[in-house]
Amino acid sequence: MITQDSKTRRTVEVLIHIIGWGIIFGFPFLLMNRSGFSVSWIDYLRHGSAVPISFLIVFYINYCFFIPRFLFEGRIKQYIIVNLLLILCTAIGVHFWQNFIFHTFVKVEAPRRPGPPGWIFILRDVFSMILTVGLAAAIRMSGRWVNVEAARREAEKSRTEAELKNLRNQLNPHFLLNTLNNIYALIAFDSDKAQAAVQELSRLLRHVLYDNQQNYVALGKEMDFIRNYIELMRIRLASNVTVETKIDVHADSRTEIAPLIFISLIENAFKHGISPTEPSFIRIHFSESPGQVCCEITNSYHPKNQADKSGSGIGLEQVRKRLELTYPGQYEWKQGVSDDGKEYKSVLNIKY
Repeated sequence: MITQDSKTRRTVEVLIHIIGWGIIFGFPFLLMNRSGFSVSWIDYLRHGSAVPISFLIVFYINYCFFIPRFLFEGRIKQYIIVNLLLILCTAIGVHFWQNFIFHTFVKVEAPRRPGPPGWIFILRDVFSMILTVGLAAAIRMSGRWVNVEAARREAEKSRTEAELKNLRNQLNPHFLLNTLNNIYALIAFDSDKAQAAVQELSRLLRHVLYDNQQNYVALGKEMDFIRNYIELMRIRLASNVTVETKIDVHADSRTEIAPLIFISLIENAFKHGISPTEPSFIRIHFSESPGQVCCEITNSYHPKNQADKSGSGIGLEQVRKRLELTYPGQYEWKQGVSDDGKEYKSVLNIKY
């Protein structure tokens, strides 16, 4: 399938060839006329166009046949041999053609001083044709490199999109599993709260199942999802847990953000920031400034033991992979535990 970019590139390439050969053929004619010689186009085409035509023949035989069939196939020796034969035959042919034209159409009125031997002109043309071959190879190689690079970028884009889709598909069951675990825990001691949690979950699933399939969603919509998720998490919290939420983002913000990019950070805070016996806290702050979105989460640090590894810790690993794929070089993520081991802080800045 030929894309519009390919058509445009081909059109530009043809125009460059036409302009380039127009200059090569027209420049000697203009130069002779500006130097005081009165030369018609007919005379120029008869006497002076043989060398430019020979360059054109050598160029396009290489451009269309020799380079794709020999050079691109790695048959360097054959490529050199056929070019030597082509250049020698063309240079000798041009020499004989010019002699024929000169003796046929030029009238010599007086004896002329002997000029340089003919092999000098043949050697000059051979050298010029070697440069022509080099130019054809350089242009064709650069064009091939552009095509290969475009194909590589397209393949990389397809691979990235496939990997992002795979990560999003992994995140759906991971998110659902964690939420269902919370609801399951509620059923044991408060069925009313469990019913409310199921209702909250139904609202969240619409965002997870539909909006998560897009590459980007509106930041305001993502913040609504996060608010609902936090309210769902609040249902099961004991009185010893304090949750503070501050979202400095306009409700109608149209800034585009990768869906569910922050949810694993919040999940991690609720998982490792809550103790059933000790006072615990979670502070979540989202802010938007021109060209940047910031997510800052601070929580008390109560790491789970090996016996409690629901979710297997894949959430934060997925966040890092998605950031690298979606915002390469456009994000800064700092995270760590305080020196006293009592507080965990995660600050994620995404530039757009």
